[in-house]
Amino acid sequence: MKEFWLSCGHHLLDRSEGGGLIASDEFLKVYLARPELAPPPEACVVERTLHAALLEDPRRAVSAGEIAAIADADARENWQLMVAFRDHLVRHKTLEAAYAELMRRGPGTTPPLFLNQLIHVILRNALDGCEDPYVLRAAEIFFRPQRATLHDGMLMAADEETIAGVGAAPVSPLVSMLGLPAESEIDVLVEENAESYWQRSDLFDMAIDLTAGRRGLAALGQAMTRWVSHVLGVEVEIEPLTAVRDVNLAWYVGLDADATNLGDRLWKGEELDEAALSRIVGLFRLSFRDPSIVNEKVRGEPIFLILAMTGDKLIRMKPQNLLTGLPIRHLEAVS
Repeated sequence: MKEFWLSCGHHLLDRSEGGGLIASDEFLKVYLARPELAPPPEACVVERTLHAALLEDPRRAVSAGEIAAIADADARENWQLMVAFRDHLVRHKTLEAAYAELMRRGPGTTPPLFLNQLIHVILRNALDGCEDPYVLRAAEIFFRPQRATLHDGMLMAADEETIAGVGAAPVSPLVSMLGLPAESEIDVLVEENAESYWQRSDLFDMAIDLTAGRRGLAALGQAMTRWVSHVLGVEVEIEPLTAVRDVNLAWYVGLDADATNLGDRLWKGEELDEAALSRIVGLFRLSFRDPSIVNEKVRGEPIFLILAMTGDKLIRMKPQNLLTGLPIRHLEAVS
């Protein structure tokens, strides 16, 4: 089996009988390696002592008083956020269950960075055994913003951080630990270079063609199918469509804030102008293999998924919408 996305830390995690990810001490210690938490030379003795204690026992209870005693205000905030997130992870049997609970009640003060890292590692688990580089590259859209570019009638998406040149400060400390290059050039994923994805999957340096009717959107549909199946335990089929007009949006899920707004306008019967339509990256039809789990009011109706980009061509997918927005009876995470 080919390896990919080592930077998410999935190899540091244990597995439950149901296939979920169990937080290990090694995985929890990775958070302590983050630059926001590694005490600088000028850190107070309380912060240095706390950091050392957690390196010894990453599940050690941390009191509010300990954090309040840290001298630096920014450090106090960072520790509050990290400890709250750690406590949430270890309270649940699996990372999938921890993520599902965050989606049920809302992420609250959980930093988006932590949510994206959680999505990254859970999606890595969901895609375990996948050997299609197109599906894996498309799945990067779940947890990394993409910059879209229109060129000769094609819609190309590339990693926003990579093209912005901020790779010198990688999101995951594992990137540094594994000695992965911080800077790279962008190549468009095509058949001729697809095999190179395995060696560069943690560089996020391959663009993907998301033009309607081509392989990129079909690959994204496959990634979403695996995501729903893994986290909800619901078998679905997701296929991309090539036209937006004359679609009856009886039930739709916006996969990002802009898509939700556009879907609301279409649902109200508003005619979208060409500028608004051009912001729709992909339209998908979802069907359930077991229709009995669908709410009776919309049973038999097509379910549509919409992915869009902002006015400045940025794609910020919210994969949680795909879990919480489906018209099914309940939300269950893999155990």
